[in-house]
Amino acid sequence: MSDQSTFDLAKSGTFKMGSHTVKRIGYGAMQLAGPGVFGPPKDRAAAVAVLRAAIEAGVDHIDTSDFYGPHVTNQIIREALHPYSDDLTIVTKVSAKRGPNAEWLPAMSKEELIAAVHDNLRNLGLDVIDIVNFRSMHGIHGPAEGSIEEQVTVLADLQRQGLIRHIGVSNVTPTQIAEARKITEIVCVQNQYNLAHREDDAFIDQLAAEGTAYVPFFPLGGFSPLQSSTLSDVAARLNATPMQVALAWLLQRSPNILLIPGTSSLGHLKENLAAGELKLPEDALSELDGIAGKKAA
Repeated sequence: MSDQSTFDLAKSGTFKMGSHTVKRIGYGAMQLAGPGVFGPPKDRAAAVAVLRAAIEAGVDHIDTSDFYGPHVTNQIIREALHPYSDDLTIVTKVSAKRGPNAEWLPAMSKEELIAAVHDNLRNLGLDVIDIVNFRSMHGIHGPAEGSIEEQVTVLADLQRQGLIRHIGVSNVTPTQIAEARKITEIVCVQNQYNLAHREDDAFIDQLAAEGTAYVPFFPLGGFSPLQSSTLSDVAARLNATPMQVALAWLLQRSPNILLIPGTSSLGHLKENLAAGELKLPEDALSELDGIAGKKAA
């Protein structure tokens, strides 16, 4: 199915984030920036074309951030898609900034968060942002405990001012989302999760029971050669790409999972979106579920 060029994104279902109902396969804009998510892309026209193709294919959920580039991806989104269709949900994230050598730095003070929201509004050409995720920087490479009350309160204040419709959280623990919910409604959680990196299994089930969207990033991250060979074997058997199988597994894992695969390639975009029509048989699911066990071993 890797060369499939027509697909129906509605087949993968929909899920609600606050007042927004979106198809379960969206698009992540991170790869529209230059190498290392820093600076402009080599081919800006190609980046614009990928975004327009995603929308034409039925994508109604774009994930971005103004610290991608910085500013680059949001400016490309605006060039490609503004004025935005009424059914397009744009989700951004705040709490980091880029240093002069492309390093990722925490930016969690009140002043930095307010500035970040205004940067997103300006570069996207919006008066209000659909959803803003606060990304906890207590841990750079994964969730780490630490209060996020002050930061979520800042975003809730901006929400009351009408600059943000809904708030989500990213790179967080169950303790942190419970803390955030005391301040405002949390409509989505965005954490690392994939076939090999399954620390959030119980968390996902909890959020599903509560009706909260879970948006995994790095759907292929964390594989060793042994683990990727298992994925590749399943993909070959199903006439699919490893990425398609990894995405299909996530869709079948839980109905509250929303996908935001990113690419700067039109060909890869079509392959990623076609994953919504790939149904994994039980034997394939069993093999894929075993990847996490091999990782633990």
